[in-house]
Amino acid sequence: MALSRLASSSSRSVNLLKPLSSAISLRRPISTDTTPMTVETSVPFTSHQCEAPSRSIETNPKELLTFFRDLATMRRMEIAADSLYKAKLIRGFCHLYDGQEAVAVGMEAAITKKDCIITAYRDHCTFIGRGGTLLEVFAELMGRQAGCSKGRGGSMHLYKKDSNFYGGHGIVGAQIPLGCGLAFAQKYSKDETVTFALYGDGAANQGQLFEALNISALWDLPAILVCENNHYGMGTAEWRAAKNPAYYKRGDYVPGLKVDGMDVLAVKQACKFAKEHALKNGPIILEMDTYRYHGHSMSDPGSTYRTRDEISGVRQERDPIERIRKLILSHDLATEKELKDIEKELRKKVDDAIAQAKESPIPEPSELFKNVYVKGLGAESFGADRKEVRATLP
Repeated sequence: MALSRLASSSSRSVNLLKPLSSAISLRRPISTDTTPMTVETSVPFTSHQCEAPSRSIETNPKELLTFFRDLATMRRMEIAADSLYKAKLIRGFCHLYDGQEAVAVGMEAAITKKDCIITAYRDHCTFIGRGGTLLEVFAELMGRQAGCSKGRGGSMHLYKKDSNFYGGHGIVGAQIPLGCGLAFAQKYSKDETVTFALYGDGAANQGQLFEALNISALWDLPAILVCENNHYGMGTAEWRAAKNPAYYKRGDYVPGLKVDGMDVLAVKQACKFAKEHALKNGPIILEMDTYRYHGHSMSDPGSTYRTRDEISGVRQERDPIERIRKLILSHDLATEKELKDIEKELRKKVDDAIAQAKESPIPEPSELFKNVYVKGLGAESFGADRKEVRATLP
């Protein structure tokens, strides 16, 4: 951990003469330091039909180090998933989140596990943010029994009911009305919680979004619609798909906020503001201005509709991990070596989780028939001639 500031120059000079082992004992345990500190967001919030929250955000060393660990874990997980897919250990669809991690981490910092989250198919990091494990992610990606959906769902269908994470969804925009339904249940139950329904800019023109938003506004539901605008719906740039790409304004009568989605502290502040607003006034839209480094999915090289210079430019100027790294170093909360050691430790955790996931067995064929019908009612499966009973479903 970074060295504590010493009480006086005299004590500092004395300690400089001591052996290294003695000086190390003076290091402050950063991971438990909750001394408040104020940081300003990189860019201002832009608001629609509401007053923007303050750019000054209260945080502490413990939270910043936690942000670094969480962001680095998610990044390493997604890079590893890329390698596993190329090795054909992951099959089917696989949409990676590297570049967008600040949305998942900042959102969790502002809410509790009693609040609900529902998202689209780019869901690996959102699941980790909700408290899921690396083993559950990798096992699910590889279709193994230890997966969070027992190997049935794969990349697009991670789920964690005990933390109110209602999944990744493969149908574009279909999760939005479901999220508003969750918000309706929360309002009905009067439990003072909210639902974050996430969707991409590619889904922002879906009719069901506006239908769900309309009824949410009519009933003042605690629904927060989060547009993760990574500027490309598959391979189509936002300006080619939307006449008005200011997605935070698209609710018209519903307030909105544009947020730097690659600044984890800005995301935290925006989500805190949105939760307070939704509980008092009903729905609000958050547009997270973010970027994905990979293509839309693993079948998309991601370089045919944008330049490599564009991608590297975003990495250099806006990368969420590098921003937090610079903040930690500038406040002398840790050294460069300590942060590299953390990343090395996280790489090992990811590798260990992958090894465990590979050991998990493939689901039995009989698992295909489970959770299809209501338990106890059952159904019979016939052969092509409709005479021979092939199986009785549980």
